[in-house]
Amino acid sequence: MTFDFATYLENAGRWLLTSGLQILLIVVIALIVMRILRSIVQRSFAAMGRGRDDAEFAKRTDTLASIVVQAVSVVVLVLAAMMVLKEFGIDIGPILAGAGVLGLAVGFGAQSLVQDVISGFFILLDDQIRKGDVVQFAGQGGFVERVTLRMTVIRDLAGNVHYVRNGQIDVVTNMTKDFSMYVFDVGVAYREDTDEVVGILRELSDELRQDEKLGADILDDIEILGVDQFADSAVIIKARLKTRPIRQWAVGREFNRRMKKAFDARGIEIPFPHVTVYAGEGKDGSAPAHPLKQQAAEASG
Repeated sequence: MTFDFATYLENAGRWLLTSGLQILLIVVIALIVMRILRSIVQRSFAAMGRGRDDAEFAKRTDTLASIVVQAVSVVVLVLAAMMVLKEFGIDIGPILAGAGVLGLAVGFGAQSLVQDVISGFFILLDDQIRKGDVVQFAGQGGFVERVTLRMTVIRDLAGNVHYVRNGQIDVVTNMTKDFSMYVFDVGVAYREDTDEVVGILRELSDELRQDEKLGADILDDIEILGVDQFADSAVIIKARLKTRPIRQWAVGREFNRRMKKAFDARGIEIPFPHVTVYAGEGKDGSAPAHPLKQQAAEASG
């Protein structure tokens, strides 16, 4: 049996003009359909948030839109692959039947993957994590850059990117859900009047709410929780500020800056680690000189 090159070229050309063109058409149509569906999904979710000045709703729609686009792309690619196989003359019926058995076997061997997908589904269903949130889980914390059914990608303060499988996520701490809180402790010396300190904190809160840049980020008046504890060298007053999501750190830093300047201007002592030694104090507030200081004075006199 001899190889007839001319016949081979004729058959190849006939196949390219029939099945080859159909395969090219399937690929082109699949790419066009994916682009159109992606545009439809993005426009649909954008229309849902139109007219709503709600950053939380926008983050949720962005996350869900990315998931829907991925799912639609997978479906289109699978359908296109089946049509291409059919053009190659491959019967896809046995492939589909074998895929069910293979899928069962893979399911037993890839239990972690199945666990990741199921966990990711419920994370999205419960709206636990969204793109743009600041979260802590699985020993990592940072800004959520991407959420899929299999994993969540976060970037920490140092710029490091962490890829966390959804199956490893047990407890989620979302620090930017609906609103945020900046909780802080104010330590002042024991000699200070705590009522005066609380008054200063309220004044600073009122001033900061009038600030052009940060005023809109504060959602409510400062909440003074009261004297929280008596530390070794300070009285601790606990307070908190309610802010828009992810804005608590910017507001807190500015509040701390203003608080330091206000305390300095009014003579409020912010204790620092030091030791004060004295022999005792009378009821009138006077205290005798320390013996070492008295001896040094006598020696110099």
